[in-house]
Amino acid sequence: MNSLLSHIHLFQISFLALLSFTILLHTTLSYTALLSTHLHLSLSTALCVLLALLHRRLSRPYPVFLLNYSCYKPPFHHKVSYEIAENFVLKNSANFPEKSIDFMRNIYLKSGLGDETYAPPFIFEDDKNPTLESAFQESHDSIFTSIENLLPKTLIDPLRIDALIVTSGCFSPAPSLTSHIVKKFNLRHDIKTYNLSGMGCSSGVMSIDLASNILRGSHKIQYALVVITESITLNWYSGDSRSMLVTNCIFRVGCAAAMITNDPTRRRDAKMELVHSLRTHHGADDMAYRAAFQEEDEKGIPGISLTKDLVRVAGVNLREHIKILAPRVLPVSQLVRYVAAAVAAKMSRGQSKAAVPDFTTAFEHMCIHTGGKAVIEQVGRVLRLDDSVTEPARMSLHRFGNTSSSLVFYELAYFEAKMRVKKNDRMWMIAFGTGFKVGSLVWKCLGDSKHEIDNPWNDSIFKYPLKV
Repeated sequence: MNSLLSHIHLFQISFLALLSFTILLHTTLSYTALLSTHLHLSLSTALCVLLALLHRRLSRPYPVFLLNYSCYKPPFHHKVSYEIAENFVLKNSANFPEKSIDFMRNIYLKSGLGDETYAPPFIFEDDKNPTLESAFQESHDSIFTSIENLLPKTLIDPLRIDALIVTSGCFSPAPSLTSHIVKKFNLRHDIKTYNLSGMGCSSGVMSIDLASNILRGSHKIQYALVVITESITLNWYSGDSRSMLVTNCIFRVGCAAAMITNDPTRRRDAKMELVHSLRTHHGADDMAYRAAFQEEDEKGIPGISLTKDLVRVAGVNLREHIKILAPRVLPVSQLVRYVAAAVAAKMSRGQSKAAVPDFTTAFEHMCIHTGGKAVIEQVGRVLRLDDSVTEPARMSLHRFGNTSSSLVFYELAYFEAKMRVKKNDRMWMIAFGTGFKVGSLVWKCLGDSKHEIDNPWNDSIFKYPLKV
């Protein structure tokens, strides 16, 4: 009996397959005849045209979506106010001359950071020594919590994840951070893993770009988990070089996890669709290459040097970046004005300055690199943005500090906490990184803002924006 049912089932499948093929063949021949009649083509030529169009349609890459994301919010007892930060420095100031302490105090007070940013766990421990164990604790807390918050929101079984990308600029342990995640969440044996390091604050944008390239290059439905983090525990600088002391003052704990997919059936519940991505590298220029640099000071103490040229380098390379981005995103009317002004400036032999395109005509929202108060102001000057546009960057800096590569996602969370995102809005994420690199992501929002229980702004959004 079971054998008979199996044969009947096989016959039904075969019949449906034959019927589908017959319909497809009939449709193809019909369209071929139609093309041949109306375009005066031979049947063979019309068939070739139809097959070429069909091949183009089938070989076109899938769209890429941000299904959802989660930003890490450290525990309340890891908040670091100015008093806590100063107390930590004073108790561990054996290697710090008084002038270095005064320098850090002045940088902190002018940094734009508030009293609710988060520090790594070792600062709150009794011995207050940055160890490898405390670095792992910082990374595990932020990475694992972000992923655990993300997975339920995406309704994705971890076994369905095809690619895992982790970016951590200055902490690259062995086994790698991707291995830690694979072990923790028991991911598939054939998962493709990528570890990005040394790319600075731009690596969050770069990692999304890498995920999109992987998905666009695939002809099957896939999911990519992107984890954007930085461990600052082992990057605490204990010397007295002023250019290296700046990092102690502005960098804070942060992490984001994002699920990226090329599954067209998830468009309805995805947050955004990736429209454009752009990466420019300016490392061939010596000044850009050395603007943010990891090295040892005169005493052999390692640290990351942020030079006085950093803000200027950011402005110069931003201008070069937008020359490439502008034609891709600006409306035609704005693009014509921009090109005309550029031609006029060229013909005037430097007597008139080239116009800056109005990017507010291309985007409803901008997530601007939150590297520091001076960097935000420089971007505002270069792009001629008013305070309402730079508000999310300034408020993110105040609430969370410079969280390095994850900073643009804290800005995205700010927009959503304020319920400002509407369906079909366009959003621009831009970030700078060591090298010197500039990265952009252009998104189309697929739905209105919704309340997320894990939004890191939930307990403080009512305070913002602050009035200066």
